[in-house]
Amino acid sequence: MCAGLAINSGGYLYRVNDSGGEGARTMAISGIISAILIGLLLGALARFIVPGKQNIPIWLTIVVGIAAAFLGTAIARGLGYADTNGWDWLEFITQLVVAAIGVSIAASMYPRRHIKA
Repeated sequence: MCAGLAINSGGYLYRVNDSGGEGARTMAISGIISAILIGLLLGALARFIVPGKQNIPIWLTIVVGIAAAFLGTAIARGLGYADTNGWDWLEFITQLVVAAIGVSIAASMYPRRHIKA
């Protein structure tokens, strides 16, 4: 198992070390940067999956992606398939589906710009 971030049943974000044990319950700067990068990746992939044009800014895409990463992890842990050996494909797919739903909702709620001619 590789080191990474996870959410335990109490909702705390913690770092998982190489031996699979729970590390510190605080998020380090590298964890925050990783969450932003994963959120950007999930948000960008979700924008490609959702049909049509989404008139939302990139910062909203990142926020939706970060929220989807945490919510998708919580769903995967709740259903019991988040802890597998190697890359957690089912967890990532869950996060991606949640991100696509989030981008769709954000795009429908975000005000559209009307250009007056």
